[in-house]
Amino acid sequence: MPVHAPYNRPVSENIEVEPRILPRSEHPISRRDIDKNALKVLYRLHNAGYLACMVGGSVRDLMVGRRPKDFDVGTNAKPNEIRRLFSNSRIIGRRFRLVHVFFHDGGVVEVSTFRRDPDPEEQRGEPGELLITSDNTYGTPRQDAFRRDFTVNALFYNIADYTVIDHVGGIDDLERKLIRAIGDPEVRFREDPVRMLRACEFAGRLGFGIETKTQMAIHQHTRELEKASPARVTEEIIQLLKCGRAGAAMQWMLELDLLQVLLPEAYAMLTAGARGLGDFGQILPVIDRMVAEDRPLPDTGLLAALLLPKVMLRRLDVEAPTGRPMRRAEIETMIQEEIAPFFSRLTLSNLRAQQIYHALMGFQRLCEPVASPHERVKLARKPYFDDALLLFEILVLATGEGQEALATWQAAARRRPPLKAPTDTPARERPRRRRRRRPAS
Repeated sequence: MPVHAPYNRPVSENIEVEPRILPRSEHPISRRDIDKNALKVLYRLHNAGYLACMVGGSVRDLMVGRRPKDFDVGTNAKPNEIRRLFSNSRIIGRRFRLVHVFFHDGGVVEVSTFRRDPDPEEQRGEPGELLITSDNTYGTPRQDAFRRDFTVNALFYNIADYTVIDHVGGIDDLERKLIRAIGDPEVRFREDPVRMLRACEFAGRLGFGIETKTQMAIHQHTRELEKASPARVTEEIIQLLKCGRAGAAMQWMLELDLLQVLLPEAYAMLTAGARGLGDFGQILPVIDRMVAEDRPLPDTGLLAALLLPKVMLRRLDVEAPTGRPMRRAEIETMIQEEIAPFFSRLTLSNLRAQQIYHALMGFQRLCEPVASPHERVKLARKPYFDDALLLFEILVLATGEGQEALATWQAAARRRPPLKAPTDTPARERPRRRRRRRPAS
């Protein structure tokens, strides 16, 4: 009988214990629930003699009866070996090299080679700094499990015998509905500060709690997020907003003091109260309901929704003492001032930044009285209108005010003519023929 790690102590790679292995009869995962493209990848790797496992969040979600968004694969094949097996693939990444396998139906399966914790000598940074800057040191499945972030994300499903393999106590934590860092949480969060954000996202999305020592480590190392890659932070924030439980995830961030460091705009949203403008704290539950309804929500619209309460509160503070509405030029300056710190913390393309700015400006236009239906339709044809209307709808649903104005703008959107697609495609320019030079006489 294998010995499993006791539940009440942190798991550690240095403690030699046998993995817990659940045979097919003892877990709920069926191949019917696995994406067909992921199955093709798993079986091709297996038939080529490699170890092939479904890994990470897909195993976690299937174990608790949820439909995974992605089906990732782990293997002992190196990236170049994977690339040779799949002609429809591409190696990506520098800090973390992996392979994307592409399919005709638009599906993409991510395949990574099992890794171990990198040697400190391989990292770039100050002495004593734990931040991981390179993560391409290959290892065994056990080593790969221990280098992952949380126990519930470190389960493997082996396609060879349909077993679920647990090296870190993840099955116990799934049963107890608990997010627990693998190993020493203080070390794990210094290695990769984005893990603190992910802990809140997983707890919110799954309705789980966060283990006490993991919470304490987040409290202690909130400032480490300032060292994280802005691009990864931006990606995680967008993913959190689209997870369907953004309200619960942000509440965890608020309780663990992450919002004040990372998203003071969301902190203003959750702590502003009514102040005569309705309850901004309902904005995230409204977004969660839209996600549950499978509404298409653009990234720029969601990020603008985070900024909306701060912009509106600033406008209220300016207008309240004088009773004079702000002029449009003043609103433009005010919005630019409010969004500048947000843009400095995240990585956004110039196009995305402009779209967020115009969405907030467009929202202000929708709040102004418009004289005629013709003018409303004219405004509805502006490129920023859809994002602005989304903000308007979110705020109306969150505060319960402005339903009539929302219906008017939605009607204007329905009346606008569809954008005309270009009918004549210009012919491809032929290369100019070089003139033959006449010989000098």
